[in-house]
Amino acid sequence: MADGNDTAVSEFIILGLTDNFILRIFLFIFFLVVYVVTVLGNFSIITLIGVSSQLHTSMYHFLSHLAFIDFWYSSTVTPKMLQGFLVERNTISFSGCAAQLCSVFVFGTSEGILLAMMAYDRYVAICNPLLYAISMSNKVCIQLIAASYLGGCLNGVLFTSFVFSLAFCGPNEINHFFCDVPVLMELSCSDIHLIQIISSISAAIIILSTVLTVLISYVYILITIMRIQASDGRQKAFSTCTSHLTAVILYYGTLAFTYMQPSSSHSLERNKVVSLFYTVVIPMLNPLIYTLRNKDVKGVVIKIMGKNVCSL
Repeated sequence: MADGNDTAVSEFIILGLTDNFILRIFLFIFFLVVYVVTVLGNFSIITLIGVSSQLHTSMYHFLSHLAFIDFWYSSTVTPKMLQGFLVERNTISFSGCAAQLCSVFVFGTSEGILLAMMAYDRYVAICNPLLYAISMSNKVCIQLIAASYLGGCLNGVLFTSFVFSLAFCGPNEINHFFCDVPVLMELSCSDIHLIQIISSISAAIIILSTVLTVLISYVYILITIMRIQASDGRQKAFSTCTSHLTAVILYYGTLAFTYMQPSSSHSLERNKVVSLFYTVVIPMLNPLIYTLRNKDVKGVVIKIMGKNVCSL
């Protein structure tokens, strides 16, 4: 195995999504709009929750941090991708590539853990409403949010350290729109079997634990909802979960498509599209989902807009 300290590569060339000039201009405009909507949408969610006392509950504290994570998740990847559409040679330094990979792991892992925490929050609210104020106090809420960031940071730092302990002797062309693990491993001139085993174990622990938390929470939620005799009560109980459930299906559905398909069916272009979806598109969709499908958030938006109209 080559010594990771003898790395010859000082920078990587990111090949991006396409070489077609006209298509690159079109994609630049499209993803610039997507990024602007992502930034405005997520900061609007954070601001609404911050200024509205009606939304100062644990569910919306989780939501504000989900918006924060989505903003940085997209910002880790999108600006560099947009730059690549406008330049002939899109390069990133060795340390910059490590920082980008680490950030993707930190915010991606944190989002998965936070979605599981939000599922637990909905479980407590629907299945044990009388104990909700105690079980999901501000202290508990802060601890759960901190745990999601801590888990993301540990996974990001440890995994990035493992990947960049490998030797990179050239070539240095990344056939992707960001520094992703499979492409970096292909470029390494070290033995990558140990890293592959570690990555598989890490992914299994994180994905299985978060998915199981979500599944078990929603099984109990569904059982509780089915026991409610009044149809209005069932609809009201389920309506508090629809936004979160939609976000969970989008996030984990994308991950399942990426990691659970047979290896023979993998293609680089398909993986690029899937990666584009969970790093760029989902951070834009989440604020829209929680705004359009959440009555409390829509109520606050209408209230603020009404005040602004009256003040004119």
